[in-house]
Amino acid sequence: MPGEGPWDAGIMLIGEAPGFNEDQQGRPFVGAAGQLLTELLQMAGLERGSVYITNVVKCRPPNNRDPMPDEVRTCADEFLKKQVKILRPRLVVSLGRISAAELLGRPVSMSREHGRIVDCEYAGVRFKLFLSYHPAAGLYGAGVRKQLEEDFRKLGSVLRLLSAW
Repeated sequence: MPGEGPWDAGIMLIGEAPGFNEDQQGRPFVGAAGQLLTELLQMAGLERGSVYITNVVKCRPPNNRDPMPDEVRTCADEFLKKQVKILRPRLVVSLGRISAAELLGRPVSMSREHGRIVDCEYAGVRFKLFLSYHPAAGLYGAGVRKQLEEDFRKLGSVLRLLSAW
């Protein structure tokens, strides 16, 4: 599953890997986490169809487990880096620690780093990187959901600032 959205969006959202519903439909973020993501995007003042959405790993890991490091490396080298080079986003939103770690090249503690925007270079492309929890984490705890909502409201403010440049 490569991803979906306009190639000239300027904003790219990157999750970790497809879940069951995504695997069945061949589209990213179409299950319960996808419904929450659509709501979060609206909080930021974005329509889902105006951003490009993809995952680091392009196929569903067995038993919906976290992707293994070799799966992340293979998919990033074969697909994600090429997508970033083609799309040349101005802003990337990492949805969860796995995508954030891949983009930053280091381990990420989402509980400490969510809601931050940092300068990033990945695959030879420079962009702003906004770190947030994976929407699925917001389905299992009200605290994380509240933090996700705060992150995406902050993202809306960031977008207004970025539109000035």
